[in-house]
Amino acid sequence: MNAGLAGTMLGVRAHGWLLLGAVGQAVFTSRFLLQWVYSERRGYSAIPLTFWYASIVGAALLLGYAVHLRDPVFIAGQGGGMLIYLRNLQLRWREAHDAGTSPC
Repeated sequence: MNAGLAGTMLGVRAHGWLLLGAVGQAVFTSRFLLQWVYSERRGYSAIPLTFWYASIVGAALLLGYAVHLRDPVFIAGQGGGMLIYLRNLQLRWREAHDAGTSPC
């Protein structure tokens, strides 16, 4: 058996890297569902802390996939995005620290 094969998905053999990319994209896309549910529960548009964590995890997985593909456009997009997500998380932590509350 080929060591690069992760298994079968919908009848198609999926390579480990393809699976990594698919999981990364699913996590990255889930952040919009998280934001929508969060906003609906509050009755106004808001961005939850989990949005930034899902952004970072999804982007990190996609960045790994992009590096594997050696795609400079994909790498720049995910790498640059991660800097923004990390900065937003830092701002949330600082805001909570200054207010003496939890960042959640």
